[in-house]
Amino acid sequence: MKPAPFAYFAPRTLPEALSLIAEHGDAGKLIAGGQSLAPTMNFRLAQPAALVDLNRVPELAFLENDGRGGLRIGAMTRHRTLERSVLAAQRAPLLHAAMPYIAHVQIRNRGTIGGSLAHADPAAELPAVMVALGARFKLVSVRGERWVAAADFYQGLFTTALEPDEILTEVAVPAAAPRSGWAFHEIARRHGDYAIVGVAATVQLDAAGALDDVKLVYLSVGEGPTEAQQAAASLHGQAPTPARIAEAARLAAHADIEPLADIHATAGYRRHLIEVLGQRALSEACARAGAAA
Repeated sequence: MKPAPFAYFAPRTLPEALSLIAEHGDAGKLIAGGQSLAPTMNFRLAQPAALVDLNRVPELAFLENDGRGGLRIGAMTRHRTLERSVLAAQRAPLLHAAMPYIAHVQIRNRGTIGGSLAHADPAAELPAVMVALGARFKLVSVRGERWVAAADFYQGLFTTALEPDEILTEVAVPAAAPRSGWAFHEIARRHGDYAIVGVAATVQLDAAGALDDVKLVYLSVGEGPTEAQQAAASLHGQAPTPARIAEAARLAAHADIEPLADIHATAGYRRHLIEVLGQRALSEACARAGAAA
């Protein structure tokens, strides 16, 4: 298959890109790495009248210390850049650890952070990781700019808070709190395949060693990154014992999430993985938090 005819624009500045996407609105489409958009266009599942290519906009590709212990990540930063970054490993180890799970090296060489986040594939790793980290996204248009929390950005299946004339330009990942830990796990049929189930966990301990904050965010179990809120709430103020962690994972699988069946897995198998991976991730995150105390 080949894509339907379209107009092509390659702006060299962000204002030029914003002007073009505002001009074309719903009929236009941004292209970054093209790892998701190009196949859908070739199958004619997407038929934009105009493509606005961001690859020649250098101001969108950066990875920097934010000056407060966190990270600033430009939307056109490649997956492979984060995967190889010492700064990312130091400032956002959960994000750094998740990068090798994304598809294959060839795709990570071209795929971009902003493109993956804006595409909002429910089986993608980055949306779940960003929600777990409490990241914020900078959305810019000719009308101005706004910041949106990752948890509020995802609104449904392949649906986000982005307006038709907006561009996701930057991701802000906050510094990890003291006495905090993290973990990422997923199960896929083969390395590089989409996960059958994946999970990102972050925890923080208070001065007494009890859990002060917990985030347990799953991928590939719903219409987007899915927080296990009852599971997290059950651990608040509690000592992270194996029994409490096991009960929280059970709540995630049987109270928080109603997994769907598809050609890759039954709902029952996904529910089993939600519990097993949740327990694994919470245990590992708590161990890291204890080691950092």
